[in-house]
Amino acid sequence: MDMLWNGWGDPAKAAPLPDTVTGLLRDLLGVKPHTTPAPALEDIRLPEPTADPAALKSLAEAVGGADHVRTDAESRIRHTRGKSTPDLLRLRTGDVSDVPQAVVLPASHDEVLTVLKTCAAHGLAVVPFGGGTSVVGGLAPERRAFVALDLRRMNGLLDLDPVSRTAVLQPGLRAPEAEALLAERGFTLGHFPQSFEWATIGGFAAARSSGQASAGYGRFDEMVLGLTLATPEGTIETGRAPRSAAGPDLRQLILGSEGAFGVITSVTVRIRPLPEARIYEGWRFASFEEGAAALRRLAQDGPRPTVLRLSDETETLIGLAQPDAIGAGLARSDAGCQAIAGYEGTAEETAQRREQAAAVLRAAGGTLLGAEPGERWAHGRYSAPYLRDALLDAGAFAETLETAAFWSRIPALYAAVRTALTDTLTETGTPPLVMCHISHVYENGASLYFTVVSAQGEDAVAHWTRAKHAANDAVLAAGGTISHHHGVGTDHRDWYVKEAGELGIEALRAVKRRLDPEGLLNPGVLLPTD
Repeated sequence: MDMLWNGWGDPAKAAPLPDTVTGLLRDLLGVKPHTTPAPALEDIRLPEPTADPAALKSLAEAVGGADHVRTDAESRIRHTRGKSTPDLLRLRTGDVSDVPQAVVLPASHDEVLTVLKTCAAHGLAVVPFGGGTSVVGGLAPERRAFVALDLRRMNGLLDLDPVSRTAVLQPGLRAPEAEALLAERGFTLGHFPQSFEWATIGGFAAARSSGQASAGYGRFDEMVLGLTLATPEGTIETGRAPRSAAGPDLRQLILGSEGAFGVITSVTVRIRPLPEARIYEGWRFASFEEGAAALRRLAQDGPRPTVLRLSDETETLIGLAQPDAIGAGLARSDAGCQAIAGYEGTAEETAQRREQAAAVLRAAGGTLLGAEPGERWAHGRYSAPYLRDALLDAGAFAETLETAAFWSRIPALYAAVRTALTDTLTETGTPPLVMCHISHVYENGASLYFTVVSAQGEDAVAHWTRAKHAANDAVLAAGGTISHHHGVGTDHRDWYVKEAGELGIEALRAVKRRLDPEGLLNPGVLLPTD
């Protein structure tokens, strides 16, 4: 099944906002409902591909026939851009100016190599496409004449080594299918980002994804033991051992490269036994500062839960995890900040870690709220993007951004980004709602994940662009990184250049020139074009 073409996820799960929430948006933000309906997919007309017919014929030969090279309007539209709010707003107006010439579906590493060589011979750019869940402009290259390389046919579990606890997965394998295949053998990857239902293994690696259980299982880049990369110049294979001192680790060069250096065609990952028990519970802290200090204590001194998150006062009051109860906490004066702690493992170790962690959280000022908030969070952990679509339908603008910093810089970073977003978005009138939570913790720091809701106004994309640029400037000025897990894409590229520095970017440009001499791979994504 394909994702909703101009929204998120399974079309059957899309639902309008309750009238009470629509009224709240109107009263708080001055949101006005749309009067002009968005076009239907079948009503959007595309020009015929301008690519050389000989190129399309050669691509068909490379991937086993014309059935695997799609030039119909629907296939091309479904591979246009990603799933950021600006991406969706453009699609909702019928703007498909970034549409690919064709969608190519290879079935093997060798077919990917042949496709890359064919595209190089015909001057066609290539955009690797997994789940299509990018929210940072990672699927909208600067060069217009490109093909989308859809990896859905490469969706298998190639090998599982129960002794070493490793698995080799193909890049087009969606996360739920990967978990199901591993579970049949008694294992789990343990990677559950908000995009879990639709994102792919290759996309996780290409964007350095981080899942909601990262406190226990680690980030995806920490799970990756080996990679195979197809480039126009040949193949790179990494990962002979769990650790090595044989020079710089090429895995780290490929991880986070977002298709700019090549196409990831297999990933060797660390796996863990399926947990016997899962427990999620809620905690309350009087303030975001107090809650952050409690999370830091667990992250640094343990015992570390598998899941550890903290919502600020605004996010706790609004209650985004319950669409039918949004705003229900606004009348309360004692809501404070809600934290979620989750524990997975054997029944004995889960109970022991929970008890030990609870003692730390209580000592840090926390009040146990019981299992209900934790179970509610676990049940709705993938629902926020569906809520965003409903907000867009109602005339609201909803978007997210994230960053990370060392613990000592978190308070200033939090304040700086909130101020930048609020000041910029208030220029059109009503102040926005700016919410934040700590979503991933480490011994030395944490990530901040911001959610913004405002009225769309006359030109929502332009208005958000100004706000996002101001927030990006604030992130770097406050000592944060421009992205913790969404990636760079085109949206963060100019700030990534500042963060990495001129010499660092030139080193990466040299790598790209060697692996992709014609600059055909995702041009303008990650690195500026020459």
